Amino acid sequence: MPKTALYNMEGKAIGEVELSEEIFAAPINEAAMHLVVRSYLAAQRQGTQSALTRGEVRGGGRKIYRQKGTGNARHHGNRAPQFKHGGVVFAPKPRDYALAVNKKVRRLAFRSAMTAKLNAGEIIVVDALNLKEAKTKMMAETLKKLNAEKKALVVLPEREENVIRATANLAEAKVSYVNTLNVYDILNAGKLVLTKAAKESVEEVYA
Repeated sequence: MPKTALYNMEGKAIGEVELSEEIFAAPINEAAMHLVVRSYLAAQRQGTQSALTRGEVRGGGRKIYRQKGTGNARHHGNRAPQFKHGGVVFAPKPRDYALAVNKKVRRLAFRSAMTAKLNAGEIIVVDALNLKEAKTKMMAETLKKLNAEKKALVVLPEREENVIRATANLAEAKVSYVNTLNVYDILNAGKLVLTKAAKESVEEVYA
């Protein structure tokens, strides 16, 4: 069973915690992670782009000049794509970019991402994150002591107002909950900071 150091808010190791083999020592499947990340990014797209084809552009009903005798190409209206104010060729239309991924692949990708982070030494387990006040400076100091000041993803088991408010103004930190944790955020983070309670909750939910 894999183990990792347990830290306090001062950044000092105070012991070790055991980690679930199913989540933190799983086979790494890059294809599954790639598919889930693609699915996540695709879901962020609004898909509301739209342009008019030549049949939808207003006007252009009158023939612009006679068919023969001018020496020019034969044209009808002036709303064809080659004319100014004309329609768009293969105009984009509203669409859904969602990419379906089944549950087993999502779970496989999640376990792969957590295992990859642990192997890279980028998972930090803290006994607790208890801030007396919702001060950005206090949270910044805590992350610095944990050596996680760059692109930290702080995972909480539930909403903790002081931690959320203290982290809100930190450009290099983000808060997530166990039930909203996703593969993209895990892989995108520099360090994954989990409270001991969040670690146990992750093992309970995703094992």
